[in-house]
Amino acid sequence: MFIGEYQHNLDEKGRLAVPAKFRSKLIKGAVVTKGLDNCLFVYTAEEWQKLATKLAGLPISKANTRAFSRLMLAGAMDVQLDKQGRIVLPEYLRKYAGLKKKSIIAGLYNRLEVWDENNWNKYKKGTEKQSSDIAEALEGLDV
Repeated sequence: MFIGEYQHNLDEKGRLAVPAKFRSKLIKGAVVTKGLDNCLFVYTAEEWQKLATKLAGLPISKANTRAFSRLMLAGAMDVQLDKQGRIVLPEYLRKYAGLKKKSIIAGLYNRLEVWDENNWNKYKKGTEKQSSDIAEALEGLDV
């Protein structure tokens, strides 16, 4: 399970250190893809396979399912941890997420999200202000 928020710097070659506590889960490989809200999603190979199977099963006759599948699947890239526990984020993914030097890696149970630090802080501040309204809207989901 991935949880927590970590600040790491992206180097000039697009390498991002994965927090040490998460590295063992990604040792067999991972997939990074365009996420929602202009961040990147990082999945273990196993979790990615589950998601990709679900996406492949969506009806291609629906415009929204085609668009979402394209976002997630065409934007994806296999990545491997190097000896220093870093992954290389391709330029097109860094550009999509607006990643500069300072990045946030957030653990969200079955995936990691990678954010530009400024974008994360803006998003988090807005979400925290609306936390009561968000919680109320989730009432019927047994959360």
